[in-house]
Amino acid sequence: MSRITQVEVFPVAVPFARRFVLGSGAVGSPGAAPDQAAAVVFVKLTTEDGVVGWGEQRALPSWSYETAETMAVVIRRHLAPILLELTPFDVELFHQRAAKRLSPAVSNGFPFARAAVDVAMHDAAGKLAGVPVHALLGGKVYDEIPLCSAIGVGDQEAVRDHAIKSSDYPAYKVKIGGDLDADTEAIRTVAEVAGGKPLWLDANQSYRPSALRQLLDRTRDIHTIHCVEQPVPSTDTLAMQRLRELIDLPIAIDEGSFSAQDLARAIRLDAADLVVIKVCKSGGLRNALKTAQTALAGGLEILASGLTDCGVAFAAALHVFSQLELALPAELNGPELLSDLYVDGLSITKAVATVPTAPGLGVQVDEERIRAESIDLLYR
Repeated sequence: MSRITQVEVFPVAVPFARRFVLGSGAVGSPGAAPDQAAAVVFVKLTTEDGVVGWGEQRALPSWSYETAETMAVVIRRHLAPILLELTPFDVELFHQRAAKRLSPAVSNGFPFARAAVDVAMHDAAGKLAGVPVHALLGGKVYDEIPLCSAIGVGDQEAVRDHAIKSSDYPAYKVKIGGDLDADTEAIRTVAEVAGGKPLWLDANQSYRPSALRQLLDRTRDIHTIHCVEQPVPSTDTLAMQRLRELIDLPIAIDEGSFSAQDLARAIRLDAADLVVIKVCKSGGLRNALKTAQTALAGGLEILASGLTDCGVAFAAALHVFSQLELALPAELNGPELLSDLYVDGLSITKAVATVPTAPGLGVQVDEERIRAESIDLLYR
């Protein structure tokens, strides 16, 4: 088999088309100065036969601990030596050796850096085998994936404007930030625009149980709210458990569950009704599917999400979620929020994405632009 002979890393401060704020902080906005800590890190693997695989993940330290600097260092200094001994098909062996070199401690160790490499390995393996990535994972069940619009924290005029412009989307994720009055108005504004479409509330750890109960009491008459995601800090699994006794609305776990092992603990504690699966926090595609299987075995429903991905990670997510039954449309918001995805070959029509069928990820990467816009980091 064709061995990996080169590993390249390109951090890029990808521009936003729309301001986007979570309960845990800002992600990006148009015209903002490049933020190295929130850059997208692209990975290019080249095999001895000249086959190329691309991976990508966003660094967002306000969401998780990895920065663009740590991701670049981990990949260049610690993961590249492992990769140069392997082929793109040796995904499980890569993760085993990476876990020994960088101990995962309680949960995943450097999952964003590992996910970027994992995606690149799958892309190269698919190209070498002449099949799309979903075929490597067992095959797709769905040809198309409906998308959910992501409405960020903001003033009511901006929230309404965004919701109206997202009228093609079959569902809305509404970010809430811990301000009872502002969040109540945001939920009501989006519900008014959305009509009967489902709403998915996402607090990004910004609430206390008592305050969340007040928010839901204020919006009790809105019957299209499907669930509330990660209302309390990710480390407070017992608060998630208490919330399930305090409120009637289903609770989804996200930041509190990075791995299948994390989710198994949450299930044992009766701390969630749904789980949000992201390739980035899982550390890769097959790890995301392991979490999905754990969810199904534990009776939890599955929600799909990303972290404002460009086209490489977006395509990878489509391959994963094409074989899963999702409780709501997938919140893969890169096409909605970014000014460019740095790839060609994606097909998105009226908020419905088509799963790529060409070999590998099925997209053509704009390598020239990635190289031209790659930024220097303090540490190499």
